[in-house]
Amino acid sequence: MTTAAVGQTGTQPYAGGRGPLVTCAPLMLETAGWPDYALLDSGHGRKLERYGRYRIVRPEEQAIWTPRRPSAEWDAADATFVGIGDDEADGRWRYRKPLGETWPMAYDGIGFLGRFTSFRHVGVFPEQVAHWDWLRDRIAGAKRPAKVLNLFAYTGIASLVAAKAGAEVVHIDASKKAIGWARENQAAAHMESAPIRWICEDAVKFVEREQRRGSRYDGIILDPPKFGRGPKGEVWDIFNALPSLLRACVSLLSDSPLFLILTAYSIRASFLSIHELSAECLAERGGVLESGELVIREEGGGRGLSTSLFSRWSPHA
Repeated sequence: MTTAAVGQTGTQPYAGGRGPLVTCAPLMLETAGWPDYALLDSGHGRKLERYGRYRIVRPEEQAIWTPRRPSAEWDAADATFVGIGDDEADGRWRYRKPLGETWPMAYDGIGFLGRFTSFRHVGVFPEQVAHWDWLRDRIAGAKRPAKVLNLFAYTGIASLVAAKAGAEVVHIDASKKAIGWARENQAAAHMESAPIRWICEDAVKFVEREQRRGSRYDGIILDPPKFGRGPKGEVWDIFNALPSLLRACVSLLSDSPLFLILTAYSIRASFLSIHELSAECLAERGGVLESGELVIREEGGGRGLSTSLFSRWSPHA
């Protein structure tokens, strides 16, 4: 379930004939969980979550308050990630008992696999349900064929959501392991026949080639890391590379587009940074631009935990 707290609205100047760009910021999109996920508690720099059949504990530097559940409940977690440095890859999992390599989860009838990775993630970012529901409704509501580009697409849950809603999807990630995991999720969802192209490639190079080809997409999803490397050693730094990539992505939108979604994690910036960049890039498109934070609400209506910044655009509200 997702709720929204709306901030101020306004308009941006434009040079095209589609009407002004209406902006809404800040917008706080809250996720309260679903049967296979819940934020059970948080505090003292950690969070206690339920992912499918497992309860896990991971670091969360924004949880500077005090946990509300007893320490015994935290200690009984199936897995705990113990960090030993500032780097996400600098740590290890501790298990209360031996666990399987993967375990099943599902959202909205789409199955996928959780997995304990060496960099503390488990393959799903639950706050993204706010975007999954939103893009699903736009694709299904269009009642026509739609083509979606998913960049930095990781384990492919958004790709599966878009395909189930009726879109043809091009899924791009620079990691062979991530592409392999995404294919496993496709099998877990029993969507082997879904029209998804799984491509292991640097996102920037792929977009540049699509520009030269004159390719167009009705929806684009961007979930870039703050820093990364492509399959051939290409360096990605979000502050240096995002402006040109976002402009290129806007140029790939079709004449009748449905949406563009940008999410940014773990960067030292306000949501206004990507909001103003998105407004600049999309001004000539008109439409509606919403920006703010994705928030997970503790089970039972408890405290909210901000996880990421976002901007998302559609040609109408």
